Amino acid sequence: MSRAATAPGTGAELLPAAERDTDQAPAAVAAAYLGRLAAGRKLRIGARTSPMAVAQAEHVAALLGSLVPGLDVTISGITTTADQWAGDLAALGGKGAFTKEIDRALLMGEIDAAVHCMKDVPGDVPLPPGLTFAAYLPREDIRDCLAFPAASPRAALDDLPAGARVGTCSVRRKAQLARHRPDLSVHRVRGNVNSRLARLDAGEFDALMLARAGLARIGMTGRAAETFDADVICPAVGAGVIGLQCRDQDRNLLELLRLLDHAETRTHVTAERTMLHGLQGHCNSPIAGHCATTPDGQLALRGMVFTRDGGEFAHAMEWGPVGRPAELGAYLAGVLLRKGARDLIMGIPH
Repeated sequence: MSRAATAPGTGAELLPAAERDTDQAPAAVAAAYLGRLAAGRKLRIGARTSPMAVAQAEHVAALLGSLVPGLDVTISGITTTADQWAGDLAALGGKGAFTKEIDRALLMGEIDAAVHCMKDVPGDVPLPPGLTFAAYLPREDIRDCLAFPAASPRAALDDLPAGARVGTCSVRRKAQLARHRPDLSVHRVRGNVNSRLARLDAGEFDALMLARAGLARIGMTGRAAETFDADVICPAVGAGVIGLQCRDQDRNLLELLRLLDHAETRTHVTAERTMLHGLQGHCNSPIAGHCATTPDGQLALRGMVFTRDGGEFAHAMEWGPVGRPAELGAYLAGVLLRKGARDLIMGIPH
């Protein structure tokens, strides 16, 4: 799987008309524009300290270095409250425990940009004032997969016997897995992907369910045994997407990061996160959603809300024009709420 972002344009079309020199080669114009955005600054990128988060930040640093050769980029590892907590995330206020320290560092000027997995960014609360997502990198694999112990002969969900222990950090995965295999014993497992795989190989679980994109980012795609299509296990909102966040008043950096923005991914994430915000779920709410562009050029948005055991769920799918992703997301949230999603969400303790 390639991590390469869509190649930026020359930058000439972004210069004010008075500053364009039609006699210059496009590469020279682009270099002048990008150099002005970087302005000799040292760029500090903040990310969580897990191997995956560091790999993502290094990828972003490489992309920025390809835009501005010689750009001085450093990566600051930030240990979040959630990284140090082994209990239920609800006790820490939900998924925001993965991001609030990074948000604070960004607002305080300790870092200049932050790299986030969008599926970990809460959708029930707005971004802190003054922060914005300047870019979304092209979406990677959205699918979930099963991993088995290194020495296990098993290769698929159907190979697991009744009562087998399956670990996952996601209530969304747990609910959907329970729909397909209610006979399994599903346990919450916290920690970064590397530590979860170590516990799997140590015999603590018979299988792990996790994101295929996450395995790819740490070079462990080979650990994915069975990969589930999105119509079998509906993905997380923002699955497979890396978001780049900065202060909205840092105009030069904002423009530089925007050169890495992937327009189609931004459209899809906007629809999904608008739906998520409209549902107002909490960190224990099993909510899934995925937006894609159809062959005829429409947006197709699917949303699902489950009970904790997956026994009941609300499901809806709607279509809309590409230019109106937020309207589609808000509409689908309303459809799900009319189908009983609010009762399902409120029926789960948080």
